[in-house]
Amino acid sequence: MNKIEHLGIAVKSLDASNELFHKLLGVAPYKLEVVASEGVKTSFFKTGESKIELLEATNEESPIAKFIEKRGEGIHHIAFDVADIKAEIKRLKEEGFVVLNETPKKGADNKWVVFLHPKATNGVLIELCQEIDSIE
Repeated sequence: MNKIEHLGIAVKSLDASNELFHKLLGVAPYKLEVVASEGVKTSFFKTGESKIELLEATNEESPIAKFIEKRGEGIHHIAFDVADIKAEIKRLKEEGFVVLNETPKKGADNKWVVFLHPKATNGVLIELCQEIDSIE
């Protein structure tokens, strides 16, 4: 794994949270995006080398809606940038981690994504991500 790519934060209102993080970080979000397959609307903030992804559910069945209902707003996942997502899936499965989606799927911010089950990672949802253009 190369680095922490971003921290994902589940929010009830993307508009209110964008305003809050704009004030906090002193920059506006650089990207707003809907990922219909996940039932989520996102915004991304960049601060230095780090990124924050805010996630708002677009429907009640969305994983984000269920997360907020169960836990409230807050950190939803930690995403790690990887050079070869398919090799990382294989390696982590061999190490005993539970991969929630063994085939990378298109996520926000031009990334292929895979998630690890939080029961195997101290209760933290882990996302692996790789630039879409870098997979052959």
